[in-house]
Amino acid sequence: MSLIVVIEDNPENSRMVAKLLRAASHNVIVAEDGETGLTTVFEQRPDLVLIDLGLPDIDGQTVIALIKQQPELANVPLIAFTAFPPDTAQSMATAYGCHGVITKPINTRTFVNQLEAFITKP
Repeated sequence: MSLIVVIEDNPENSRMVAKLLRAASHNVIVAEDGETGLTTVFEQRPDLVLIDLGLPDIDGQTVIALIKQQPELANVPLIAFTAFPPDTAQSMATAYGCHGVITKPINTRTFVNQLEAFITKP
């Protein structure tokens, strides 16, 4: 069981993602904006962070950069979560230093496996 922080401002998306992950026995904390997400990540030190790139207060690129500045979070996978077209999303995720990208809308049958593939097992 992993702790996953989901930084997503769309309540429908965050509810669906949290429901799928909890059904797979993961602990999930949802943050609805970048500032709350940063505070949560810094305090909780999760096993993975799923980050919407289009947040209302702080853009995803900045959130990712601030997380990456923390040495104690260096091994936490940062996954971009976006509705951008796949090629654009992949380019952005790579440029921002993410470990991967998942595009919206998600495939509910494969989403959990996609995300779990990024979690490092001890």
